[in-house]
Amino acid sequence: MAAKASPPPPLPKSGAISKGYNFASTWEQHAPLTEQQQAAIVSLSRAVSERPFPANLTQENGTGLENGLSASAKDGNFGEAEAVDAVLVNTNQFYKWFTDLESAMKSETEEKYQQYVNTLTERIQTCDDILRQVDDTLDLFNELQLQHQAVATKTKTLHDACDRMLIEKQRLIEFAEALRSRLNYFDELENIASNFHSPSMAVGNENFLLLLKRLDECISYVESNPQYAESGIYLVKFRQLQSRALGMIRSHVLTVLKGASAQVLAAIRANASGKATVTEGVEASVIYVRFKAAATELKPVLEEIESRSSRKEYAQILAECHRLYCEQRLSLIRGIVHQRISEFAKKEALPSLTRSGCAYLVQVCQLEHQLFDHFFPSSVEDVSSLAPLIDPLSTYLYDTLRPKLIHETNIDLLCELVDILKVEVLGEQVSRRGETLAGLRPTLERILADVHERLTFRARTHIRDEIANYIPLNEDLDYPAKLEQSAAAIESTATSAEENTDVYKAWYPPLEKTISCLSKLYQCLEPAVFTGLAQEAVEFCSGSIQKASKQIAKRSSPMDGQLFLIKHLLILREQIAPFDIEFSVTHKELDFSHLLEHLRRILRGQASLFDWSRSTSLARTLSPRVLESQIDAKKELEKSLKATCEEFIMAVTKLVVDPMLLFVTKVTAVKVSVSSGGQSQQLQSVMARPLKEQAFATPDKVAELVEKSGLKSSFFTEGAIIANNQKQGRSFR
Repeated sequence: MAAKASPPPPLPKSGAISKGYNFASTWEQHAPLTEQQQAAIVSLSRAVSERPFPANLTQENGTGLENGLSASAKDGNFGEAEAVDAVLVNTNQFYKWFTDLESAMKSETEEKYQQYVNTLTERIQTCDDILRQVDDTLDLFNELQLQHQAVATKTKTLHDACDRMLIEKQRLIEFAEALRSRLNYFDELENIASNFHSPSMAVGNENFLLLLKRLDECISYVESNPQYAESGIYLVKFRQLQSRALGMIRSHVLTVLKGASAQVLAAIRANASGKATVTEGVEASVIYVRFKAAATELKPVLEEIESRSSRKEYAQILAECHRLYCEQRLSLIRGIVHQRISEFAKKEALPSLTRSGCAYLVQVCQLEHQLFDHFFPSSVEDVSSLAPLIDPLSTYLYDTLRPKLIHETNIDLLCELVDILKVEVLGEQVSRRGETLAGLRPTLERILADVHERLTFRARTHIRDEIANYIPLNEDLDYPAKLEQSAAAIESTATSAEENTDVYKAWYPPLEKTISCLSKLYQCLEPAVFTGLAQEAVEFCSGSIQKASKQIAKRSSPMDGQLFLIKHLLILREQIAPFDIEFSVTHKELDFSHLLEHLRRILRGQASLFDWSRSTSLARTLSPRVLESQIDAKKELEKSLKATCEEFIMAVTKLVVDPMLLFVTKVTAVKVSVSSGGQSQQLQSVMARPLKEQAFATPDKVAELVEKSGLKSSFFTEGAIIANNQKQGRSFR
């Protein structure tokens, strides 16, 4: 009985085989083969199994194959021999023999494939080993990568720590520098104090201004940082040093200015005449040359002070320097200016004195302004800087002019003074030179205001005395004789240069004085003041003319009075027309007329004296009413003129018409008689004659009738008025 064949060794399990099997199974399920395809594969497998190995495979595996095949052949022969030689006794042995035979046959058939399987198994094992090594290597790489990341993280942490330390170091350095820079301001206290208290330190020292600048910086810093410890103490000490420095500057400026003043006084005393005058070409005189030299010495310090004048302390020391300068200059030129103005006052009249004094002060002010510009170039635009010097000098002129102005009564001279001050001095000289003479403007305007005040007072007095209270002379009221004389004078002087004078000689004196006064005041006074005076003058003039008209009406005839009034009112209206003002004034008065009624109600018990909530309270009861009334002299003049003209027209009409009515009645009677024909033959012949042959209508009778009516005299008077008005219309234009 043949030996039982051993079963084939189990295939080793590996990941690669499992993956390949799974892949093949998946492929088999999703891509099934047809019968034709399966037949083709079987044919290919047969062909492959029958083909020999390639030469390279034969050479490589020759030894192994020979050993395997020889072993297999031996085993096969031995098994076949056993199978052939086996003796079968029973069925069980047959089955066993058959099984062994079948196993041997199967083993013989699959032996060659088993060899390939073993080879592939070895290769798979090798691949699995390689994959295992690769996995181990990858694990090592992963571990190495983790270690690298750990190292990189630690390195980054180290770098970040280093960067933070560098930043912290830089911050600490900056903090130390900032702290050092802040402490420097406090540390400078000792340094600055030691320098300022040094005996060698003076304002002229080149380090003085540098120390002063550093001191200002320290004060500004400490002031802006009051939160620092002991900043208040340091600020007080810095202020003390600043006060000491500014005091040194003040003393230095005063010393230099006094030195220059002493040199000027010495030079003046050395002069043979012992006098100095501020005249033309004075720029080169000792009064100004010595001070210009002092300006060169003080210029650096004064410029430094002016550059910091925005601060309170420096503004005060600058103002103090201005005051010291003005005091020294005033001490030098006060006497000179006073002497010169006194000489003008002794030799010249008021207008000439005003003109000469103002011109002299203008020259002095210009020179002082130029000298001040050498010392304080940045302060020269400030008018108040030179005020302590210019005001006393200009006050000398004011004090000289004021007593003369107070006693001056001539309106013409006062008007001339206004023209000098307003046009020549303020309008031309001061306005043209601007800032140079700005210091004189307040005093000049003060003088002009005094002249205006005096002129206004004298004008009111003139209006009151010469116009409102004018007492006419007999020759002033000699109308119409004076009118006839005026007409004859106008005809005789029609071509002479004295035409206007002769024309207004015939005017009523208050009218001539009113027009003359207003013509002079129009350009001299302010519009508001002139308006009040003009309204008052026109009102009084109109009233004076009306009074004279009434007197003429009593002395001569009512018609002459009316013609006089019309003539002069027409002249007044025409002459005030060129004045571009309103002849109206608003008067305000307090009216207490309602007070009596309120008191009566209180006494009756109808109102309470202490009821503050009612309209009858004490406050409202005692409150006066303000009444405003507007008086327009021009309208009143027009109204008076219109009324007078209407009265004159009515009077002339009545005078002419009454005598003519009888004549017209007779003429009408004659015409009626002739037309009726009822009279006798003789009477009809008389009536039939022409009108001029009638007894009542002869030329002599008509001339006598006209003479009786006064028509000729009226026409003559009106013609004289018209002729006068034609000439007078050009009088004051």
